[in-house]
Amino acid sequence: MTVAVIGIGLIGGSLMVDLRKRGFADKIIGVDTNMHHQNISLLCGLVDENDTLENAIEKSDLIVLSTPVNTNCSMLPGILDKIKGTSKVVTDMGSTKASIARISIHHPGRGRYVAVHPMAGTEYSGPLAAIGKLFDYKTAIICDKELSDPDALTTVEKMLDLLNMHKVYMNSEEHDIHVAYISHISHITSFSLALSVLAKEQEEQNILTLAGGGFESTVRLAKSNGETWAPIFIENSQYIIEVMDTYIEKMNSFRKMISEKDLEGLKGLMEEANKIRKILN
Repeated sequence: MTVAVIGIGLIGGSLMVDLRKRGFADKIIGVDTNMHHQNISLLCGLVDENDTLENAIEKSDLIVLSTPVNTNCSMLPGILDKIKGTSKVVTDMGSTKASIARISIHHPGRGRYVAVHPMAGTEYSGPLAAIGKLFDYKTAIICDKELSDPDALTTVEKMLDLLNMHKVYMNSEEHDIHVAYISHISHITSFSLALSVLAKEQEEQNILTLAGGGFESTVRLAKSNGETWAPIFIENSQYIIEVMDTYIEKMNSFRKMISEKDLEGLKGLMEEANKIRKILN
C-alpha cells in the first residue's frame, strides 16, 4: 500500500514511523508546505518522497490528513472530488469532527472518507517530535462510520489495529462534546495558567527555582503549538465555551470558599472532585 500523509508534524510523522516499521505501508509520500519539514522528513527517513497534494493523491491508496483542523476541512472536498468512484480512501487525524462532517456529508464521494481522531499526542510539534509507538494502547474514535463505504472503513480499521489502538465509535456531534470536556479544556486551562504565572513572575529564575512537579504537569500542555490548537478552539467553540462556563463556575466556588475561609466547604469540594479516581483508576 502507498500512503500519503498530508502534514508532516507530530501526528503525521509518528504515524509514518509505525506504518513503515509494522509493514502497513510499502511507500510513504509526504505533503507539506513547509520546506524545512520536507527536508527533515527525508533526512530522517519518515518519507520515501515529498510531492504536491495532487500528485500524492494520484499515487496513493490511502490519504491521511494530518494538518490543522481548519485546513483538513478546506482540503477534504477537493480530495473527495478526485477519489470518488475509486478504491482510494481518505481519513483525517483531527480532534474536531462536527465541522468536517457537515462539509462532507452531501459530497458524492463521502463514502471514501473515514473520520478518525486518535487520542494521542505530546506537547511538541513538527517532524522532529515524531516518535514510534505514540499510538500504542491509546483510543481512536471513528465518527459516523455508517457514512463510510465498508471497504474504506475496513482499511482504516486495519491501520488502527496495526497501531494497537482501541477503537470507539461515535457520531461527530457527540465526539466534539466529549473532547471539549476531556481534552480541549485541559489545554485552555494550561495556557491560562502559564499566562497567569508569566504575568506575575516576571523573573524567569523564580519560575525555574520554585516550579514543582504539580506545576510542571499542569502547565505542560501550554507548550503545545498554537497553529494546531487555535483552529481546534474555533472549530469546537460551541462546546468549549459551555465547558469554560462550567469551569469558571467551579473556580468561583473555590474562590468564594477560600475568601470566606470555609475549611469544610473546601474539603467538600475536593472530596467531590476526588471521585474522578474511580473513573481514571
